[in-house]
Amino acid sequence: MSWFTRTDNKLLPYDKIRRSLPVHGQHDIGMRQIELDKIVGSVGRYLDFDRAFLPRRTNTRNRWESVDRAHLQDITLPPIEVYKVGSVYFVKDGNHRASVARERGQAFIDAFVIEIDVAFPIDENTRIEEMIRKTELEEFEQKTQIRTVRPLADIWFTVVGGSAKVLEHIDVHRWYMGEKRKADVPYAEAVANWYDEVYLPLVNVIRHYKILEGFPRRTEADLYLWIIEHLYYLRQEYQSEVSLEQAATHFAKEFRKKPFRWLINFMRRVTSQEVDESDPLKPE
Repeated sequence: MSWFTRTDNKLLPYDKIRRSLPVHGQHDIGMRQIELDKIVGSVGRYLDFDRAFLPRRTNTRNRWESVDRAHLQDITLPPIEVYKVGSVYFVKDGNHRASVARERGQAFIDAFVIEIDVAFPIDENTRIEEMIRKTELEEFEQKTQIRTVRPLADIWFTVVGGSAKVLEHIDVHRWYMGEKRKADVPYAEAVANWYDEVYLPLVNVIRHYKILEGFPRRTEADLYLWIIEHLYYLRQEYQSEVSLEQAATHFAKEFRKKPFRWLINFMRRVTSQEVDESDPLKPE
């Protein structure tokens, strides 16, 4: 249903959230009963479960079933461990226990809670990803002063981490400029030169071939990052020079929205996962 409605039902990765949000500290508040539907992410298992904490991979099946059997046999399992950010939670340990409890209809679960102190209210309806993207964009614009050096620049991302990657690109570009010039390059000059010589030429290719039309809800900056990575891949794969036009058109051909092909590849990937053995009391 999430795929058909184009809504994101992924768990949020705690480490990325922690790095991206302004945090003032943390403190242990002990064991509490927490609402299962307020768990929105995980420390290490965010790829194994969806937002409803249903398993996404078959390799967690034995572990999940062993925890379920423990519930059926009235075996007392230890409380889960969570981080509390605002009024939502991220599972530190006990992802399978949370998944089984939610599937069995529990509304609450016992948890040892560590509260993370943040500067603004966050609840289960807060679009944390959007908040992080805005924070990253503000930091990007403050550091680069892109709207000052290039007033027509319109650089923003739909994915978390995009701004940080572009900052890395600018740093690398500045280094190459310094090597060529044999002198330090002012940061503002490097930003302007990167925009003129690297970013804008690729964006012009994206516009010329109308590539963005094949990637709804994405931005030119998103495609810039993906096509640059694809360009590197093609050059490594073929061990020859590949132009921006070749990389962009090849990327569009391979990855533009093709729902049924995507679904087939997804099902193949899911069914090929291996099943592992686990102990119900082993840290998750």
